[in-house]
Amino acid sequence: MPEVAKNYKAERYNRRTLNRILADVFKENPMKEYTFEDLIALLNIEDNASKEMLQLVLNELVNENKIQKNEAGNFQTVIKTGVVIGTLDLSRKGQAFVREEQSGAEIFIPNENLHNGLHGDKVEIALSASKSGKQEGDVIRIIKRARTTFTGTIEKDKNFAFLVTNHKTMPYDIFIPLDKLMKAKNSDKAVAVITEWPEGAKNPIGEIIEVLGSTGDNETEIHAILAEYGLPYQFPENVEKEAETLNTEITSEEIASRRDMRDVTTFTIDPADAKDFDDAISYRKLKNGNHEIGVHIADVSHYIEEGSVIDQEAFNRGTSVYLVDRVVPMLPEKLCNEVCSLRQDEDKLTFSAVFELNDKAEIQSEWFGKTVIRSNRRFCYDEAQQVIETGEGDLKDEILKCWDLAKILREERFKNGSISFERNEIKFDIDENGKPLRVYFRESKEANFLVEEFMLLANKRVASFVGEKKDKKHPPKTFVYRIHDEPDLEKLYSFQKFIGKFGYSINMKSDEMIAKTLNELLSKLKGQREQEVISTLAVRSMAKAIYSTDNIGHYGLGFPYYTHFTSPIRRYPDLMVHRLLFSYLNGGKSASKPYYEDLCKHCSERENLAVQAERASDKYKEVEFMRDHLGEVYDALVSGITEWGVYCELEENGIEGMIPMRDLDDDFYMFDEENYCLVGHYTKKKYQLGDKVQIKIARANIERKQLDFVLATSEKHIETDPDKADELDRKKSQRAVVPAVKKKKGKKKTPKTKKSSKKKNKSKK
Repeated sequence: MPEVAKNYKAERYNRRTLNRILADVFKENPMKEYTFEDLIALLNIEDNASKEMLQLVLNELVNENKIQKNEAGNFQTVIKTGVVIGTLDLSRKGQAFVREEQSGAEIFIPNENLHNGLHGDKVEIALSASKSGKQEGDVIRIIKRARTTFTGTIEKDKNFAFLVTNHKTMPYDIFIPLDKLMKAKNSDKAVAVITEWPEGAKNPIGEIIEVLGSTGDNETEIHAILAEYGLPYQFPENVEKEAETLNTEITSEEIASRRDMRDVTTFTIDPADAKDFDDAISYRKLKNGNHEIGVHIADVSHYIEEGSVIDQEAFNRGTSVYLVDRVVPMLPEKLCNEVCSLRQDEDKLTFSAVFELNDKAEIQSEWFGKTVIRSNRRFCYDEAQQVIETGEGDLKDEILKCWDLAKILREERFKNGSISFERNEIKFDIDENGKPLRVYFRESKEANFLVEEFMLLANKRVASFVGEKKDKKHPPKTFVYRIHDEPDLEKLYSFQKFIGKFGYSINMKSDEMIAKTLNELLSKLKGQREQEVISTLAVRSMAKAIYSTDNIGHYGLGFPYYTHFTSPIRRYPDLMVHRLLFSYLNGGKSASKPYYEDLCKHCSERENLAVQAERASDKYKEVEFMRDHLGEVYDALVSGITEWGVYCELEENGIEGMIPMRDLDDDFYMFDEENYCLVGHYTKKKYQLGDKVQIKIARANIERKQLDFVLATSEKHIETDPDKADELDRKKSQRAVVPAVKKKKGKKKTPKTKKSSKKKNKSKK
């Protein structure tokens, strides 16, 4: 049973949480029948609202064929037989499941039934029941591989070689025949493609398609990160060519077709190193005493025709990717840094949201449409912040009035349920070769908030303009929303238990009370030692925001309607929003919902990949930076507890590493999952989240992007020469490789056994 149903006397349930809990209930007891009353008792439900919600969710599950209701009116798992199609999910621990396409049900796949299936593959499985009665599956056909290319490190022997994969959900290394190495040397980073995987072979067979270079080299490592997540690092020639031949002239006819706002004071505020400026703000005082705020966004859709070569490449990328030492843009440089960028003292074509606000920042009127603007001043955040703090500087009247209005919008937003998940961002100073010189926290200030509030206002009002139902005869048209689901109460319950150990709590009676008390908690945490730990766990308890044509609102912001309108230079969904909005402003019919839903799904997936790549880039630079500080002592906070070690975050810059369990050698420590701590068997010494510790930097493995710490009091030897430390790490990770099996009947076979430096799928070794 899920923890929330076992131990938590729920005051209310929401649909999302009930769906999850019931799925687990029926999955764990597939042969058992439950009456409605059984489920009420099991979930500790007493109030009528939750009973009605339970009935609603049960009916939905029956209609979706995820559970069945028998003649007696009892509920039970649908035990299926035959063949179904789904997506294979390989966990880090080697467990495998298939999520069925139609019902979304998870079906367990024993390792011996994987038959060369890999994570993310679309597969056909034969269903059966195990001896315990639980549903199981057997992969009988791989319909489509999720991926066939992998990055890794070459391990070469006299007779054969392997690509040691980096991907956490890839539990096999790839056997590379010597004539397929592309001259890759031992320890080189490379990209391999799987070419075959004979039945019975323990490893897939592949060939090297790109040699990235030596491990530890900056360009090699960055290109390896991009290749790992399927992200490009250059544009195809035909895309660059089309960008160069675009007609970028702003004609008098084009200006005449737009609202000309070049005479209104306009400015941009961006990071100091930014090159693409996709949003600007204009301000003027109206004769009636109100304030006109214009949010002007680069009109990318004017230059990029839907379906063109550039458009298709932008869609494939989905988003720009912001690595530590570079940006991998969604659009070619000619567009993102020149033509579309709202540069100072240049006429630019924009798509704008213009608001008339009174002194209380209440909207009196709004207008959406195509404009032409001219930015009077490019501010970096520090410059704008200086104006706000001192009241002096360029455009001081406009900046200060905009901040006054933004401040009111911000206060109202939090009062109405928006959650303040603001955390210090880790930033890097790097040299011309990409080497990190400094790692530090960057705090968001008023200048950041000024821009943020007006962008949020534009996104919210554009979504409301299209999405709000006008009348029965005119239902809302298809649109692209940025949605954020309500929190999962099971995760929140676990979060509640954890913060209780620090004397904190949140009120879980309603979504409104959760948001209100969560904000109060985050405010109380400022300056406390447990701030970063609890803030991180709070974020993890929330759902992830995605793109969808089905609007459910944005829980984290507290908005019933929200979209992304403000960054079409770097996000493809914003470009979709511009096209749809322009069509609807001109009387266009509602677009195809299934078509746009597919686009939304793709963009959400690309965004997720970009986030993973950005995190990998950050981690690589963190490890590279700390590599020069081996043996040094730092103050840290315990940020995570697992059965394999204690995660710690350095107080001065937020860099995280782990004290492996093997290095806690003063006692035998046991993992207490219930209380999020490690407890010494003999000394009863305890390590728990939020504890202050002093650590030494013990190992910095660039290849695995891994930092190992030891306690400052530890007597363990630390190799402080980075090159020697790397060599020791490599020796520890070397595997005993058995020579390849001799050829039989003309077929190549991979080595039968091959131990890995990381966890592998044991049944497939």
